[in-house]
Amino acid sequence: MYYVYIVKCSDETLYTGIAKDIEKRVEEHNSSKLGARYTKTRRPVELVYSKKFKNRSEATKEEYRIKRLS
Repeated sequence: MYYVYIVKCSDETLYTGIAKDIEKRVEEHNSSKLGARYTKTRRPVELVYSKKFKNRSEATKEEYRIKRLS
């Protein structure tokens, strides 16, 4: 299973990504060198949305759709 997730950063911006383990990924965004460059300077982040997908392809399509929203 893959998840598309959105986290809210400390500066109130949103970041969208894909993960197999959401809890682990949010922890990485908050405290690890493995977090995205965007979120490293905007910690802490808070999970505000997630949706489960059967495969990475479906999750990637949804991530792309979300990132195109204004």
